[in-house]
Amino acid sequence: MEETIRSFVALDLETTGLDTKKDKIIEIGAVKYQDGVEVDAFSTYVHSPIQVPANILELTGILKEDLDKAPEFQEIKDDFLQFLGDEILLGHRILFDFAHVKRAFALEKIPYERKGIDTLKLCRTYMPEGQSKRLKDVCEYFGIPLENHRALADARGAAEVYFRLCKEYLEVAKVAPTPLQYKIKKETRITLSQIEQIQKLTSRLGITPDYEAEKLTRSEASRIIESYFQKLRSLGETL
Repeated sequence: MEETIRSFVALDLETTGLDTKKDKIIEIGAVKYQDGVEVDAFSTYVHSPIQVPANILELTGILKEDLDKAPEFQEIKDDFLQFLGDEILLGHRILFDFAHVKRAFALEKIPYERKGIDTLKLCRTYMPEGQSKRLKDVCEYFGIPLENHRALADARGAAEVYFRLCKEYLEVAKVAPTPLQYKIKKETRITLSQIEQIQKLTSRLGITPDYEAEKLTRSEASRIIESYFQKLRSLGETL
C-alpha cells in the first residue's frame, strides 16, 4: 500500500464571490505540513479593487476596515509564492482556490501550476452517502474544531479532515495528487482609454463606482463598460 501524502500546503481563500472570472481574493490562509506536522503558516487579508458584498462580510466576519487597509495581492505575491514553493496543494474543493490563485498570479505575469488533493472529492467518495460533505459538517462528524468561513482555520480544518480520512478509510492512502487544471485567458491591466470611458459613462449615468477602475483588468473593464452601454440603451439614450 502506498504511504499517505503527509507533506503539502493546505490552502483556503475567502473571496468576494464564487465566480473565478470576476471575483477577488480577500483573505488567504495557507498551512505547510511536513511529515504530517504543521511547520509554517501564511495568513493575510487582501485588498479588493471591487466592493465586497455585505453578505460576504457577514458570512466571514471580516471587517471592511481591515480590507481597506490590507495589502494588494501584488504586494504579497512574492512572499506567498515563496511560501507555496513546489508543494502539493490540499483543500476542500481545492480547484476553486487554485483557480483564484492562478488568476491572481497570472495578472502579475507569474505562471502557476500545481498538483492537488481535494478533500471534498475524497469525502464524497468515501464517507457515508447521507452525510453532508460541507467542511463544517465533515469537521463536526469527525470531532474536529473549526472556526467556519475563515481562511486559515478552514485550511487547517481541511488538513485535519484529510488525516482523519486516511485513518478511517485506508483506500484514501492510495489516492495520489493530480494536476490541477484551470485555463485562463491572458490577463492584462485596464487601459487608459478604458479608464477615461468609464469615467465619462459613470458621470453620464450619475453613478458612483463601487470599484477602483485603475485596478481592474482589461476584460473586467470591458464587461463594466458594456453594462453601462446597456443601461443607457434601456434609458433610451443615444450612445
